[in-house]
Amino acid sequence: MSSTTLLRMAARPSALFRANGLQRQIVAAPARVAMLPKSFSSSSRSHSAAVAAKDGEDAGHHEESFEEFTARYEKEFDGVQDVFELQRNLNNAFAYDLVPSPSVITAALKAARRVNDYPTAVRIFEGIKAKVENKGQYEQYLAELKPLREELGVSLKEDLYPETK
Repeated sequence: MSSTTLLRMAARPSALFRANGLQRQIVAAPARVAMLPKSFSSSSRSHSAAVAAKDGEDAGHHEESFEEFTARYEKEFDGVQDVFELQRNLNNAFAYDLVPSPSVITAALKAARRVNDYPTAVRIFEGIKAKVENKGQYEQYLAELKPLREELGVSLKEDLYPETK
């Protein structure tokens, strides 16, 4: 190919895809993903409260208990390596119709500080405030997590931005 042809193709990226047939492959990719063998699709667990009993078992589904949920997310947060994983796990944990236990919040806060993501550590408390039913429950979480907050140096949004009346 001449340099002029390459320059024209670089100016029109869609021409590059059409020229080598990648556009057809990109459109067809989702259909192939949907038809993966069961061993590939069941390798990652669902992030819902009702998960399959174990990988490879077809015995049906069982409800995940609060203790299992807590243990699973403590393990997830202990293995966090980057900010993306931390935020994904937080989104998944807070997506349920329950408030994560203080031990899960502890693991999440430690993970946030480990990956040096202070804003997310502050936002964890905002998530708790949004999930609890009343202010008293939020105060209980704050009281239980106060030593850890002080140890890690995590402030609350209310402390950072006090409302003026």
